[in-house]
Amino acid sequence: MKLSVLDQSPISRGDDAETALNHTVKLAQITEDLGYTRYWVAEHHNTNGLASVSPEILITRIASCTTTIRVGSGGVLLPQYSPYKVAENFKMLEAMFPGRIDLGIGRSPGGSHDTRMAIMDGFNRSMTEFPRQLRELQGFLHNSLPKDHPYRLVKAAPRTATVPPMWVLGLSERGAANAGELGAGFMFGHFINPDKGETAMDAYQDQFQPSPDFDKPARAVCIFVVCADTEEDAKELAISQDKWLINVGKGSDLKVPSIEEVNKRTYRDEELDIIRQNRRRAVIGTPEQVKAELERLSDVYQTDEFMIITNIYDFDAKVRSYELLADAFDL
Repeated sequence: MKLSVLDQSPISRGDDAETALNHTVKLAQITEDLGYTRYWVAEHHNTNGLASVSPEILITRIASCTTTIRVGSGGVLLPQYSPYKVAENFKMLEAMFPGRIDLGIGRSPGGSHDTRMAIMDGFNRSMTEFPRQLRELQGFLHNSLPKDHPYRLVKAAPRTATVPPMWVLGLSERGAANAGELGAGFMFGHFINPDKGETAMDAYQDQFQPSPDFDKPARAVCIFVVCADTEEDAKELAISQDKWLINVGKGSDLKVPSIEEVNKRTYRDEELDIIRQNRRRAVIGTPEQVKAELERLSDVYQTDEFMIITNIYDFDAKVRSYELLADAFDL
């Protein structure tokens, strides 16, 4: 089993963005030493709780202070950008850190309508153009645009000997099919939608066409994990993530609350139901329990790689969770 990391640079209550970003860099160094395969950073806008707004910049920082772990985006929100500019950004990263960069692409609008319009400077491109943008991005990366394409003479620089492989992040059969048709890797977001994974993976397998990126299907699953020495401790740590997810659903304060803060309040019945539903997006328990569940899901999803996201309040407990997982899987 390969384990990787997705980091949104969550800001814990009482911390600031600078602290969260420093924690991201530190966690990347720690997980590299532990044997994790790749470290991806997210893109979120107009939020007070997530500090990772520019994956390209954060990738540069992380890759500069690590040596072996693959570093990538989870993911660049392509509908808001020019495929050509994204290609050049990641070819630049590849030139600086050859063989270590992943280009993960997402379809999300990046936030509210107003936020998206601010990112795009008022240009309202349809989200339905995403498959076309993916094809053009791949064409710019590999210099393989069709002869009749209006930009075929425009080359993405710098001219690198290698090109970062492209991964498509998805939650459904549509995203999986897009990835498969292009021969890109596919990262399924179990941590967002645990219900569509099997059908999405089947669609990816059925639609896969070999490409310069991958000659055979490359698939992985991103999932929330909270691991501790005891089941009781893991469940206690997870309540800060539970409350954070409730706040995410409401679009309210997105800073991760402390356990003490959470324990001071009483949940309404509907909130308790939301927590129960959200826990389906996560694996919480001891190393033995987490390993057993990930191995079960490995058979369900037919994958040998899980990307782990752990958005709990205490950074040291988060590090311990990744350490316990690494030990459990003998990374």
